Amino acid sequence: MGLLKALTLAAAGLAVVHAKPLRERQLAFNYNDDKVRGVNLGGWLVLEPWITPSLFEPWANGGGVVDEYTFTQVLGQSAAQNRLEQHWATFITEADLKEIASVGLNHVRIPVGYWALNPVAGDPYVQGQLPYLDLAIKWARGAGLKVMLDLHGAPGSQNGFDNSGRFGSIAWQSGDNVPNTLAAIQTLANRYKDDTDVVTSIELLNEPANWGNDMNLMKKFYYDGWGNVRTTSSETAVVIHDAFLDVQSYWNGFMGAGSGVNNVILDTHIYQIFSDGEVGMNPCEHVQKACSAGPKVAGTDKWLVVGEWTGAQTDCARWLNGLGKGARYDKTFPGAKNYHGNCQGKFQGTVDGMLEVDKVNLEYYLEAQLDAYERHSGWVFWTWKTETAPEWHFQNLTRAGLIPQPLTSRKHPGQCDTSTCMIPGNQ
Repeated sequence: MGLLKALTLAAAGLAVVHAKPLRERQLAFNYNDDKVRGVNLGGWLVLEPWITPSLFEPWANGGGVVDEYTFTQVLGQSAAQNRLEQHWATFITEADLKEIASVGLNHVRIPVGYWALNPVAGDPYVQGQLPYLDLAIKWARGAGLKVMLDLHGAPGSQNGFDNSGRFGSIAWQSGDNVPNTLAAIQTLANRYKDDTDVVTSIELLNEPANWGNDMNLMKKFYYDGWGNVRTTSSETAVVIHDAFLDVQSYWNGFMGAGSGVNNVILDTHIYQIFSDGEVGMNPCEHVQKACSAGPKVAGTDKWLVVGEWTGAQTDCARWLNGLGKGARYDKTFPGAKNYHGNCQGKFQGTVDGMLEVDKVNLEYYLEAQLDAYERHSGWVFWTWKTETAPEWHFQNLTRAGLIPQPLTSRKHPGQCDTSTCMIPGNQ
């Protein structure tokens, strides 16, 4: 049976006789027995205003720029190219990859947009990201790190978030957008087919919104994308995002044993800050909720990685909710319901500048999440570095001693083994 036919039957939910496998080799990372401990290189090859606000400062008070699409549109090709080349060359360097390895991490997840791989006529985006991605893979190899390539933005936007490249409506499943996305995945797979010692996985699409997309078409896309990766490699894991749906009740049984596919990782993102109820929780409740994720992630029938999570217990970081927008926590976000506290030390600055009570709360919360997310295949923190968002800055959180070293050690062990809150002053 040909691969295409096998995929067609699998997408229809029918029994599949396995296609003749490609070269059978072991994955370069043992996702069965070893734990993924990684960081995202967010804000590098796909812009996010809150990670690098300096790039977006000229439009702090308006002017039509809210994402990478409008950044390149307003600046124009030449100016955008010059500004982004400078950013790509300096924001992440070989020294970063060496430090990432030195603190015990073994993976980096690298977001890249479709426009770097398969530009669509009429888009204002500029290219030139791929030589830097090549360098990152070379640096990762030298540092002993594995790379998860992540298609972070799709044409039309798969979620309407600024991190997809374009803030606004969700139009990914219209026109030729899905075929163009598959072409971008094929480009990614082809380019790095000889780097499977480092590139152990490719994520087909970051955070597609279930509320703005047809999930049947979404599942077909996952099968098609898996097939695109398999045309070049049998040993590269294929990562699918949960589309913000339950990792057990919705996704167990999909692309599992007997479906005709192999080496599939489910990616889930766990944040506790994007609703009024969540930012209103106290530090003990944040820990309890983190711990409750442990059995949930452990009970999936595929490898599961918590591909994004954070130390933040508030949405205070400047522009986290969008350029020019405030926070739910201090009721400066449009439509925020309640005031929960001020954002002193968390709006912008460094980890050293945070209030001591916030550092203590964050340290307990981080360790609880490490305990919970290692119940399955592991985790990838968002993000390695930011310009001014201290709760999200893994590099500085580690340097400040708030993330344990080694990563398997605990200052506050057993938080998920008790219903008693262990955080001082929060009993």
